Amino acid sequence: MMTEAVPEPSEAARKAELSENLARVEERIGSACVAAGRKREDVTLVVVTKTYPAGDVRLLAELGVRHVAENRDQDAAPKAAACADLPLTWHFVGQLQTNKARSVAGYADFVHSVDRVRLVSALSAAALRAERELGCLIQVAFDAESGSVAARGGSAPDGVAALAEAVADAQGLRLDGVMTVAPLEGPLAGRPGEAFERLVEISTSLRAAHPAATMVSAGMSADLEEAVRAGATHVRVGSAVLGDRPRLG
Repeated sequence: MMTEAVPEPSEAARKAELSENLARVEERIGSACVAAGRKREDVTLVVVTKTYPAGDVRLLAELGVRHVAENRDQDAAPKAAACADLPLTWHFVGQLQTNKARSVAGYADFVHSVDRVRLVSALSAAALRAERELGCLIQVAFDAESGSVAARGGSAPDGVAALAEAVADAQGLRLDGVMTVAPLEGPLAGRPGEAFERLVEISTSLRAAHPAATMVSAGMSADLEEAVRAGATHVRVGSAVLGDRPRLG
């Protein structure tokens, strides 16, 4: 016996669902800020809309969301184009191939996943071509061996300073800070709070040479409280806001 497909929720129902989810996430961030002795305005919520349609982005914008993120250019480029009329800041947070740099430079305001000099060069050329300035964050991989790149991308901690200098010296790019994803391997696996604390330490060292590089992007749906406690300025939240829905085709 064939089962009937579950119908998509109406726009009003979806907006109500997103509103409730946003309220819960806002409560979590607010409580984490109180516990950490921080001001709520010091933490920016970036909603990761990967696999969700442009219609959801429009609803989020109606609900007051101003920062959205994507991790695949093939999904992000058409979505950003469809939402170009909205007052949104776009963050690219996934691993980025150099051949996608030109496309990403056309819509992204921040690239959180800068992890190698070759990518710096590609983004610089693309930003100049697009006559835009891209904010760049160095992705730090705490599960990377010295001089290698982790499975999910990122520079080993001891490579951050040199990579930051490359970004700072590149035309069309602006060094804005650092980012990490809680490691799945290595000594900090399963200990996101410690990883985020180390990221903040790296950020502090980086700001000695680059005072404007103040962004610390860390924490997702499962560990945003630990990121706020450690000192993250931006948390990247997807499923806690958007829920579990089928992936886009």
